[in-house]
Amino acid sequence: MHLFNRNTRSKWSALTSACMALVLSLSLCAPQVQAQTGATAPVSDGSKQPVTLNAESANAFLDKFFASPETKPNYVGASVVVVKDGQVIAEKGYGHADLDKKTPVDPKNTAFRVASVSKTFTAAAVMQLVEQGKVDLKADFQTYVKGLHFENPFDAPVTVEHLLTHTTGFEIRDPQPEDIHTDQGKYITMEDYAEQHMPPVVRKPGSAYMYDNFSFLLLGLIVENVSGEPFETYMQEHIFKPLGMNNSSFMLNEKFQKQLATGYDAAHKPVDLYFIDPNPLPQGGMLSTAEDIGKFMIAFLNDGKKDNQQILQPETVKSMEQYRSSIHPLLPDTTYGFEAPFQLPGAGSSSKVITKAGDLTGYSSYLFFIPEQNTGVFLTYNQNGALRSLLYSAFIQNFFPQYAKPVQFKEYTPQSAEELKRFNGLYADLRISTIISKLQADGETSSSLSISDPFLGERKLIQLEDNLFKDELTGQFTAFKTYEDGTTYMREPYLNPFGYAKKGQKAVGFRDVPKNSPYAQAIHGLQSLGYLENGANQVFQPKTTVTRAEFIEDILKLSGLKPSKTTPPADTDWANHTSAGYIQLGYEIGMIAGSDEKQFKPDQAIVRQEAAVMMWRTMQLQYPSELFKDVKLAGQTDAWAVPAVQMMVKLGIYGPEVKMLEDGSADFLSRKPLIRQEQAAIMYALITQPTNRIVAELMAAQQSEQPQQPSAEEAAKEVEAPESKPETTPMPTTESTPPAASVQ
Repeated sequence: MHLFNRNTRSKWSALTSACMALVLSLSLCAPQVQAQTGATAPVSDGSKQPVTLNAESANAFLDKFFASPETKPNYVGASVVVVKDGQVIAEKGYGHADLDKKTPVDPKNTAFRVASVSKTFTAAAVMQLVEQGKVDLKADFQTYVKGLHFENPFDAPVTVEHLLTHTTGFEIRDPQPEDIHTDQGKYITMEDYAEQHMPPVVRKPGSAYMYDNFSFLLLGLIVENVSGEPFETYMQEHIFKPLGMNNSSFMLNEKFQKQLATGYDAAHKPVDLYFIDPNPLPQGGMLSTAEDIGKFMIAFLNDGKKDNQQILQPETVKSMEQYRSSIHPLLPDTTYGFEAPFQLPGAGSSSKVITKAGDLTGYSSYLFFIPEQNTGVFLTYNQNGALRSLLYSAFIQNFFPQYAKPVQFKEYTPQSAEELKRFNGLYADLRISTIISKLQADGETSSSLSISDPFLGERKLIQLEDNLFKDELTGQFTAFKTYEDGTTYMREPYLNPFGYAKKGQKAVGFRDVPKNSPYAQAIHGLQSLGYLENGANQVFQPKTTVTRAEFIEDILKLSGLKPSKTTPPADTDWANHTSAGYIQLGYEIGMIAGSDEKQFKPDQAIVRQEAAVMMWRTMQLQYPSELFKDVKLAGQTDAWAVPAVQMMVKLGIYGPEVKMLEDGSADFLSRKPLIRQEQAAIMYALITQPTNRIVAELMAAQQSEQPQQPSAEEAAKEVEAPESKPETTPMPTTESTPPAASVQ
């Protein structure tokens, strides 16, 4: 959900922000894809004469790419290596490892956090043990990791192969805020961490693809337990040392602190040095240089051998190149240690290419191989963003356009709108449950689907095959899979290309909410997604007032956040409240503020303008308040709440109780207590309204009114990726702050 996305979290400390981005390859995808949908060059039809890849052409390509105005805003410093036919043909650094010191990036010595690219190396270690007959891919992983207690209601175990292919069925277990810290001396073992955070199995193992960091922590434990060596020691002795990777490690020790490039945020502000629990971190803790990764790429493409050092057998390498599951042949999921490449319009994700992306706060990376071309590329950079998708697209189109060639489909008669209704519903991402897509069969006679989400808004999907559709705007594919029990999964290219979204359950409704209620859609939608009880004969009490504690807890749960583990001060009026953890979190992230930090009045009814201010305090960090200053309000709104109410009105974060008047103004009913059906409408709007598109249009309109026009390229970038705009919006002055008696 956009309420707490990447930029919004900058309200927190830098370390908390780091934790939320340790979604090791995904929390950044939605904004990046928005950028790439418009920023990449037109895709080749496959008929273009490819440029021969050699040292001269590779270096010329890289120099031109990194000097281009489209590319420069997407990196502070970058390091890249290209290998072909067993040789490094290009190895270059661009920009700065440290902006203040003007330290240039050195591909041989500048280390980067390669984040989830670590998983490829952890997978390689597991496969070495498979070669030795010490690990069976089809065995229950508990054969090798003892003492972990968790629920699995299915008649199928979680196997080592499931761990490798992100198909465990585990409930999501991404890192928490307390896992990110500045204490270099803090040490939590992999085993202790796994015991504390072990997830239950909530889907049948092998049934669905969900990017799974925790599974690679367990794989690290398998390496450690089976080999009898500490994980970091095993990686050094059996992967890094044989390949001469002298500048690679899973431990951020003093040596690597000196070599590490400084990470930067979107505004080019440095990110403080941080550490992550557990230590080591098999799923994302590796540090390395472009030169070192180049050595691994040469070995991998040479049947696992480099300079007489055989780290993997040829048959093992082949097995790691093979995709193990897919929702559709054009949309493969994962191999042992790799994932599918970015989709190219009309071409999908080529099964001839294997890749691995990685993200940590301040760092992004991308590794990709084209085995049949004996070619590998690795890019790492110290700023999160779309650089990797731009490079991948440009590289493929320049050197290997055959992989970008649009697919020629057999003649197909699209299904009727009635038949397509089987796809209707709300789909929640398996990993980031707050990413919601709404699908609807498009009219009585149309043979397309309408899909909408808060990031890209509404667009049409044109049917190509029974379960495959093409986005009419970009030519990229969305596919579906339905099981015998009716469970339906979707994979789309924008919000989270590294996993499936699951269709919500059919809402049974509430006895006291009529089907024709103007609030029924919102209430049933939340029920379908599991935010409200979905049992028979339930009552909702739609006109009951909402308390402050109920509102903060419900909104934070909707945002996918867990209650704070910090014990509230004993002299606060929420210290012993059932919602204390969420109220405390509200203070910590800035949703609640004010002069009296001891009195929240948790059981007092919240008025609508107070609820608006709570949401505004986080959303304004992404959506500057001046964009909404011209919104006309009717009725009575206190001065301290006007900016918040203006934002909610313009973004459509309200229910049918708010009416637009003839003069264009809106009465938000600001001083009225919030009731349950109205809160349901607000929550539903937060996960379904196309707020990013609305803001992009406002920004474009604002720019067009300015005397000095930006370039077309700058305007396009602003429209495509509003999240990347530096956060320069001033905080509200004391005059606009609510009094202590209000929500603080």
